Amino acid sequence: MKFVDEATIRIQAGNGGRGMVSFRREKFIPFGGPDGGDGGTGGSIWLVAKEGLNTLADFRYQCAFKAQNGEPGGSADCSGRGGEDLEVPVPVGTVVYDVDTEETLGDLAVEGARLLVAKGGKGGLGNQHFKSSTNRTPRKATPGYPGEKRELRLELKLLADVGLLGLPNAGKSTLISVVSAARPKVADYPFTTLHPNLGVVYVGALQSFVMADIPGVIEGAAEGAGLGLRFLKHLQRTRLLLHLVDIAPPDPEADPVVDARAIAAELKKFSPELAQRERWLVLNKIDLLPPAEAEKRCKEIVRRLRWKGPVYRISGATKQGTQELCRDVMRRIDDIARPVVEAAEED
Repeated sequence: MKFVDEATIRIQAGNGGRGMVSFRREKFIPFGGPDGGDGGTGGSIWLVAKEGLNTLADFRYQCAFKAQNGEPGGSADCSGRGGEDLEVPVPVGTVVYDVDTEETLGDLAVEGARLLVAKGGKGGLGNQHFKSSTNRTPRKATPGYPGEKRELRLELKLLADVGLLGLPNAGKSTLISVVSAARPKVADYPFTTLHPNLGVVYVGALQSFVMADIPGVIEGAAEGAGLGLRFLKHLQRTRLLLHLVDIAPPDPEADPVVDARAIAAELKKFSPELAQRERWLVLNKIDLLPPAEAEKRCKEIVRRLRWKGPVYRISGATKQGTQELCRDVMRRIDDIARPVVEAAEED
């Protein structure tokens, strides 16, 4: 199924049923009075996060949803049946926006999370509500209220612990394919990755993390160059970014330092918050150069970038250095998660 991470849907909650005009008619009880019941409440619409859904592609074929209307009220003070609520399953990680107001309605980030997006209309009042000392035979009832109607924009942000960042053909897809069971397309030309990929990296017994590989970002992406910044949103939930740099680019005119700075600049344009996320420098493809030359090239890149954070030298193709990288990533994720867990236990 094609990966789709944005969709627009139209929703209509159920209308309330109309109230009933009715009078009590029983033997030996003259002037029984009004006994019209109220209309039923219309069904509401809920979005529910479901595991097993990885794309919003289904909404290309069904983009309109309507809940059941409430039934009219009956005689003998009987209220109408309420309309059934409609639950629309969406992938975990879906963010919901109102198209008209651009308001963020909710973020369905955990399995089973529910979000009320359209409330059913209230049922109308039967004529029993309008009796009084001066009006003992009211022939008035109210119609049901209409249900809420909205147009929603759904945006899927993948749930991953670690995100891979870098130019096209920096080796991101190769890395995720050798450290996890993910099998993205790998080729010797740019932009082979056209949609995000997720892979579970197992480090040891009961130790694993989720890695996300997104299409490469190039300079000018904020203005729409390449695939633009569309897929950078999938890195917003990550705890750690791995910035892959090809130390031996096929283009002899290419400068890895200039390219790395360009990626950092595009990241800042997209989201200053994401640009401040912890980021590790991963110098890839060291197998393409003699060991001494590769070491010299790596030191030069680190020096020119004035990089103060962690630096790793790997080869995704030969798996050199990948196990050490994954172990250190696992330890760092545990360190980041520990304060959150402790705070939750204290609460």
